Amino acid sequence: MNRVDVREAVTRAHHEEWARVVASLTRRFGDLDIAEEAAAEAFATAVQRWPADGVPPNPGAWLTTTAVRKAIDRIRRENKRDDKHKEAQMVYDDDPPEPLGAIDDDRLRLIFTCCHPALAMEARVALTLRMLGGLTVPEIARAFLVQETTLEQRITRAKAKIKAARIPYRVPAAEDLPARVSGVLAVLYLVFNEGYLATGPDTDPVRHDLTAEAIRLTRLIRALLPEDGEVAGCWR
Repeated sequence: MNRVDVREAVTRAHHEEWARVVASLTRRFGDLDIAEEAAAEAFATAVQRWPADGVPPNPGAWLTTTAVRKAIDRIRRENKRDDKHKEAQMVYDDDPPEPLGAIDDDRLRLIFTCCHPALAMEARVALTLRMLGGLTVPEIARAFLVQETTLEQRITRAKAKIKAARIPYRVPAAEDLPARVSGVLAVLYLVFNEGYLATGPDTDPVRHDLTAEAIRLTRLIRALLPEDGEVAGCWR
């Protein structure tokens, strides 16, 4: 397989698996920074390894396993875990899979999970866009009409609050959805806007992948919360 094919395979895996890998590592290690950096290292390793070894039968599982190892290596290097029993639990995680809850769609479930009401609205939307929305920091900053440094600080503070307050990163139950839906709709609205009129200098004016995904997820929310006036207004 040549490097172009590998790059395309990694790109497909990135779009399909990035959110899932980050969410899995965040749940296991309780640290968004570690989760994102380990995921990024795993994708970088894929670019290096897959040309020689070939694309694995299950790219998502390969990326998750590699990312977990990267995260454990970082924790060991920084001496953040002195308790060997806890370290062993990280390596051999036998916890049962997290229940799916009220939402069947993987991506929508993760967006609802990330839009935690303990965070200020702007912080939760910015963080979710960065982790799961497929937007870059410059694109998100332009959506909020702020400087990139301001946006980065906002995301950093949101991560710090999650860590300091030990905000649980778990799938919300059905009764928790109304408290989160405003943030989720704001995320999808901004994703659609970026797709409909892309702001990046090196992107097509219309990004059909973003607009189609925003519409698809909004339809799912409409079916999930048919009596919610905000959802109905957004859909119309």
